[in-house]
Amino acid sequence: MRIPITKYGLPQVVIYPALCVLAMAIAAFVVPIVWLLWVIEVFLAIILIWLLSFFRDPARRVPPGDNLILSPADGAITDIEEVDELGFIGGRAVRIGIFLNIFDVHINRTPCAVRIEKIDYRSGKFKNAMNPASGKVNESNDIAMRRIVEPAGNLLVRQIAGAIARRIVCDAKVGQEFSGGAVFGMIKFGSRTELYLPAAGSAKVIAKKGDKVKAGVTILAEYD
Repeated sequence: MRIPITKYGLPQVVIYPALCVLAMAIAAFVVPIVWLLWVIEVFLAIILIWLLSFFRDPARRVPPGDNLILSPADGAITDIEEVDELGFIGGRAVRIGIFLNIFDVHINRTPCAVRIEKIDYRSGKFKNAMNPASGKVNESNDIAMRRIVEPAGNLLVRQIAGAIARRIVCDAKVGQEFSGGAVFGMIKFGSRTELYLPAAGSAKVIAKKGDKVKAGVTILAEYD
């Protein structure tokens, strides 16, 4: 049976709930006022449920089609704009920024069938991840990908830590191949994920600013 909790949640998914349950047990013995005890216990129970739900890894049905570019993250699209990406893309690129709040699933997935070409981690600040500028100054991890289906081309997914998020996880390796919608990492607590597509390519962006998206499910762009 599949357990819908991500392996990337260890050790937090064990330690944090255990501490929460311990606090609930201690409160039951040391708080003499019944109504206050109930308030504390309910509050701790809510925290416990949120901690477990944060590391959830729900099964996703990936839509078929080699011409599709899928969302690499759950959340809301905060910006879609053309920018310079002189590193891996090598010129103008369309950047799609996705903000993940503390209630979103934080698993990252590949946007299509790809081979990992390069991984570049950078330390940095922890500014509000809703701001598109955070991608330039915050701690981040660039996963450079090459499509292994036609039309071929380069893609870039950037994992960005936010004001709350302090841990980027990526277990992809250079040379590794993934099918579309495959899990490759997560960002623990509120964060931002960006997808870069070559502006001169034939992929047409169909997503819009403000859209709510799901990793491995929502179609962000498609090739003619």
